[in-house]
Amino acid sequence: MTVQTPDTREAGPPREDRPERRYPPVKEATVKQRIEMVKDIFSTVTERYDFLNHFLSLRRDVAWRRFAVRKMSFGGTCRFLDVATGTADLAIGAALRHPGITVAGVDFTGEMLEAGRLKIARKGLSDRVRLLEGDALALPFKDGAFDVAAMAFGIRNIPDKVRALREMARVVAPGGQVMVLEMAFTRNWFSRLLYHSYLNRILPCIARRISINPSAYYYLADSIMDFPSPDRFSRMMEEAGLTRVERFKLTFGATYLYLGRK
Repeated sequence: MTVQTPDTREAGPPREDRPERRYPPVKEATVKQRIEMVKDIFSTVTERYDFLNHFLSLRRDVAWRRFAVRKMSFGGTCRFLDVATGTADLAIGAALRHPGITVAGVDFTGEMLEAGRLKIARKGLSDRVRLLEGDALALPFKDGAFDVAAMAFGIRNIPDKVRALREMARVVAPGGQVMVLEMAFTRNWFSRLLYHSYLNRILPCIARRISINPSAYYYLADSIMDFPSPDRFSRMMEEAGLTRVERFKLTFGATYLYLGRK
């Protein structure tokens, strides 16, 4: 199923502070286009990113991250890596829940990292949480440097998911955890109908009113519906060399936490 970016008749008259943007459907975009789209999207939604995430998920994203943080286990390196950290919500949550660890966060969007650093400073965590710009497919860390590497709502934006998982596994110590928290497009017909209506009608309508780049939320819906099924993604984790792969169904399958061991 493909989501089409609306034309100006659907979106209403453009505001002066709202540049018109169009993104190709995920299935039709090349790898280069996907990367450029993601950079553009996340550099333009930074100001309202946290508010929109909480509002549009009915704050369930907060509970999903907390669940992931509770599943983390430390003891070897006492270090956590948050890949595609965005504004650092998962990094902050891990640091608060596990006071004995240090945290590194990596993202390739500088605007998001700046917002994350401000949040970290407000929480008094600047001495324990460090953010840096980097590529999820070439993490700037040595092998086995972390007990846990995790990614929350970021892997759907990476075309080569298995390669990203392998890179996360590389930087985790033997016995360590690789975790992925990601939204899923539910498969039963009733949930599918409701979810499709929300993603394609309600969410973009709200985003059009409060975001300077409402087309970003059509991309969001498209990327969720294009994401592999839970069975397929679990197999991708195994393809990346992870063992004892588990998955946890959250909020009736709207989101899954995937957990594998190195």
